[in-house]
Amino acid sequence: MATRVLQSSCSGLYQAKHGHFTAVIRDRYVYCISIKTQSWCCFRGLSASNNRNREDSWFKSLFVRKVDPRKDAHSHLLAKKEDNNLYKIQFHNVKPECLEAYNKLCDEVLPSIHRDGHYPCELVGTWNTWYGEQDQAVHLWRYRGGYPALTEVMSKLKNNKEFLEYRQERGKMLLSRRNQLLLEFSFWNEPVPRDGPNIYELRSYQLRPGTMIEWGNYWARAISYRQHNREAVGGFFSQIGNLYMVHHLWAYKDLQSREDTRNAAWQHEGWDEVVYYTVPLIQHMESRIMIPLKGSPLQ
Repeated sequence: MATRVLQSSCSGLYQAKHGHFTAVIRDRYVYCISIKTQSWCCFRGLSASNNRNREDSWFKSLFVRKVDPRKDAHSHLLAKKEDNNLYKIQFHNVKPECLEAYNKLCDEVLPSIHRDGHYPCELVGTWNTWYGEQDQAVHLWRYRGGYPALTEVMSKLKNNKEFLEYRQERGKMLLSRRNQLLLEFSFWNEPVPRDGPNIYELRSYQLRPGTMIEWGNYWARAISYRQHNREAVGGFFSQIGNLYMVHHLWAYKDLQSREDTRNAAWQHEGWDEVVYYTVPLIQHMESRIMIPLKGSPLQ
């Protein structure tokens, strides 16, 4: 009944059906009707778009997206095949009064592990959060050889007296800590040391479960729009820890450079579509502006 009334009263409507719902769109308003109960509701859609394809895509994004069945793990489809790199990102929340001592301790110990060929790992970067969570340190490690390399490093560090003393002293300075194990997207740059001074932005996205492939498909094209100022440092997705988590790491000369670079991306044809179609995939997102410590390879 509700469907007939709505159809008869509104000529020229755009219609779409999805499962137990049917919808009509007119003048940026969406009328959703339950086929089962014949009840309906109305709400305002996205502003300023007369493109019917975009309306259809936006309407479909309201529902759970279905990823095509795959015969392989997402990590095999998205990660680099030629490298067997595993990354670990650490977030340490430091007591405010201990931050200076904590940084000094990290600068003394972490680079020495990085330089020691006995350990199949590399310190990619180490930072303090400038804007975002305060009194926080972020460390990013790379293990060449994947999980076996991680296991080897952890085993050897148990016999490293300097590292054990570092962990004991560090524990007195921390409020909390957490980590994640990550793989790098195949279409992103591999992080390499760079000269400074730079500021770094870590943008973290909690995706809706089941949308990682879709995210990767869009960003495989989008990353080309963000390479002109060498701002793209690395892109990663989680394997252990918070799942369906994506981290994009960017470098800028300063905050104004960040603003100018991000605004310039909108001048490239196709960037607006990437933003438009990836936003519905995100459950939560966070941005950190970070300053590298003295011992960080990324300066």
